[in-house]
Amino acid sequence: MTTKIYFIITFFCLFGQMQLFGMETTKQCDSIIKEGVQLMFRKDHVASLELLSEAKEMAQKNQWYKQLFLAQNNIANNYYMLLDYGEALKQHLESYKIASKYLDDTQLMIVLNNIAILYSKEKKYAKANAYFNKAFILAEKYKDSLKMGMYAMNLGLLANEQKQLSQARKHLNQALEFATIPEVKIPTLVGLYQNDFLQGNNLQSRSEAEKLLTNLNNEPNNDNRIELSLLIAKCYLKENNLAKALQWANHTVAEKPDLEKKIELYDLFATIYFQLTSYGIAFQYKDSITLSTSKLNTIKNGKLFESSEVKFQIQNYKDKLQEKEIRLKSERKLFYTILIIIVFALIILLLIFRNYSIKTKQKELIAKREQQVTAFKLEKEIAEKSLLVEKEKTALLEQESLKNEIQIRNQRILSRALYISGRNQLLQDIIKSFTSLPNINENETIIKNIKALEEHLKTDDDWDNYVRHFDEVNQGFIQRLTQKHHDLTATDIRYLSYVYMNLDTKEIANMLNITPVACRKRKERIEKRLALPDTISLNVYLLSI
Repeated sequence: MTTKIYFIITFFCLFGQMQLFGMETTKQCDSIIKEGVQLMFRKDHVASLELLSEAKEMAQKNQWYKQLFLAQNNIANNYYMLLDYGEALKQHLESYKIASKYLDDTQLMIVLNNIAILYSKEKKYAKANAYFNKAFILAEKYKDSLKMGMYAMNLGLLANEQKQLSQARKHLNQALEFATIPEVKIPTLVGLYQNDFLQGNNLQSRSEAEKLLTNLNNEPNNDNRIELSLLIAKCYLKENNLAKALQWANHTVAEKPDLEKKIELYDLFATIYFQLTSYGIAFQYKDSITLSTSKLNTIKNGKLFESSEVKFQIQNYKDKLQEKEIRLKSERKLFYTILIIIVFALIILLLIFRNYSIKTKQKELIAKREQQVTAFKLEKEIAEKSLLVEKEKTALLEQESLKNEIQIRNQRILSRALYISGRNQLLQDIIKSFTSLPNINENETIIKNIKALEEHLKTDDDWDNYVRHFDEVNQGFIQRLTQKHHDLTATDIRYLSYVYMNLDTKEIANMLNITPVACRKRKERIEKRLALPDTISLNVYLLSI
């Protein structure tokens, strides 16, 4: 039997290990995507795209749509960094299809914003504006204030670029309402100051830009400082303050702008020097514009060449992945063949051990039956003894039940006697109050009522019956109490019997028809009469009698 269990366990362990072979999980996919994104930021685009393509294939195969979207979106980001905007747009449109079909709108708004940025880079402003608006509407639907601010800012900057100044201002003011972080707020303010400049409000634009620039001196990101410095230089140029314009243009150079900004800056220098009649320097800056534009085109062409090379390498990588998939399929077939052989081998072994275990069980069954006969005899003896014990317990319980029933009945009779006694005391007090009235003999009505009350009084036999019955229930308590304390009155005994029955002060006062205060005073008087020490309570004393 033990060997059989061993083989079953071995089989399932082997099956479990083989099932793990080639198994893919979402955690593995997430890990591959994370590594691919890290490589992208390190500008190793070939390695990044290889990993992201692998993650994409894995996610597609397993229908993990969140991972599929992330892989696809970062593939597009790689091509964006390679300046291949056409390919980036194509990949982002794939991301858009995945998000719109399988995911919620929170993912969709991200890819809409990315597509809009690509259209703006290619100067397709109408499409860029449409996609920014779609992203903003979704952010508004989910009340995502951060993204609402970001998308409104993008719409405003795009409108500035198109010289749609009133529309730009509307979007930028809207962005300021939701701008909760500097990354959104500062570019929005820069866009507003640029809008002022484009509308001809030079002084306002320049003063606000200078004010904001003083607050950004320690910022690690210098993009906003470059934009502000360039804007201030343009304002001074428009005001014909060429010295200041030149000073701020040089200040912008010190911020080390990128090549695209340098072209804009060289154009500004050329304009300033032309107005200063320094034509030689102006033409030098014009030459710098030409050289920088050529250099920028070279970089873009280089990036496009790199993108083409990356595409070629990725295609090779995809072919390798396909070969790997074919190899895995053949390995899986081999795995399942081996698995079937092992299953059949285990079945044969199990049948052999089954026959062996049947014979062993038959022997064990005979031995068990003999043990059962012996155990049955022993259980019978134990059961008979237990039955006797149960009968004794039942008899004791019946006696206890009978005792409790007698006590309950006695308590009911006692309560009735106490009630009658209390009522008699009340009637006596009423009769006494009537007899103390002056000229009582002259009032026949009162005399008649007194006689009627006296007729309702019970005789002393009731009190005697109460005492006798109380003593029967409580093993002669009143008899022992009166023998020990001869000077106790009937009222005192009644009070003490109530205390012995464990009634509280309020209940005793109701029974005696007196106030709780009078009841407590009576208790103090009786304790003095009994000469009880302070260390012993009345209840404890009565229980000791």
